[in-house]
Amino acid sequence: MSRTRGSSGPKTLAAINEAGLDLIYTVGYEAMSLRELAAKVGLQPGSLYNHIETKQDLLFDLIHNHMVVLLARVDAELEGIEGPAERLKAFVAFHLDYHIERKREVFIGSAELRSLTPKHRKEIVALRRAYEDRLCDILKKGAAKKLFRIDDVRVTAYALLAMLTGICTWYDPKGRVSRRKLIDLHTRLVMEGVAA
Repeated sequence: MSRTRGSSGPKTLAAINEAGLDLIYTVGYEAMSLRELAAKVGLQPGSLYNHIETKQDLLFDLIHNHMVVLLARVDAELEGIEGPAERLKAFVAFHLDYHIERKREVFIGSAELRSLTPKHRKEIVALRRAYEDRLCDILKKGAAKKLFRIDDVRVTAYALLAMLTGICTWYDPKGRVSRRKLIDLHTRLVMEGVAA
């Protein structure tokens, strides 16, 4: 079985990943079949194995890539920003923007964590923890400077992340409130929530 005419390895893999995101987001990991994935990309089912080893590897790669990009981008966004309050505002704006733009990846990264093998799950949980640690560090430093009143840093971080990530489930670009306004509203809620 041969590759689709005119395709190349990296382009085909990118197409497989994109189609995989769509299918897993739409029907779920368990319901998605590799035959369906191959058809969506225009490949013979056997040709998929030139690009991915297993369905599990596809899921892991999608979630892993999402987490690596998330960490790199938050670090770039926070670079050069001084002071816990300004860093927290920047974190909130980044988190909301990123999660609105990458709704499929965020959904799959949460909903399909259960479908990963224990080894893969452990690696992804470590990356998630690294992201959470970025927020915890900001909160700790703000509390140490008496800018924030926080009883438990980790619980506060989880509560904030749950609120902010929730935007993926209801944000509508055609809705009555603009993205910029939503970011401002969420930023105010966060800042007032942790204010000393």
